[in-house]
Amino acid sequence: MKLHTIYPNEGSTKTRKRVGRGVGSGLGKTSGRGENGQNSRSGGGVRPGFEGGQLPLFRRLPKRGFSNAKFKTTYAVINLSDLNNFEENTVITPELLKDMGILKNQLDGVKVLGNGTLEKKLTVKANKFSNIAKEEIEKLGGKAEVI
Repeated sequence: MKLHTIYPNEGSTKTRKRVGRGVGSGLGKTSGRGENGQNSRSGGGVRPGFEGGQLPLFRRLPKRGFSNAKFKTTYAVINLSDLNNFEENTVITPELLKDMGILKNQLDGVKVLGNGTLEKKLTVKANKFSNIAKEEIEKLGGKAEVI
């Protein structure tokens, strides 16, 4: 067996459709889109779920139930490795993180996660801590304070 004798298995590859390529392809001139109409135009076609003006299925069915998604709390997360930018014995607050540009926005609060390693003794004030993050901060003699 040599490299020039190896071919893909029969039926495992298909030749791609080369539309608008004249003789032999069967997809020349209008490229298989037909003559006129909305679908023959570039950018033409209708949106998903459109039923030609008939009241669509998603509007015919009743809306039921309650979703709590609107009320869920989303936290801005920060990792332990991000806290190494601060000097020893600094008190880190969400406002300080925002001023330094580490957080874009605070959302419903700040949560400290345990990714990376912390190398300094710090006092961290946040809304939530993961167990690992809390252990790591306290192991170095720092404090993890819940706001």
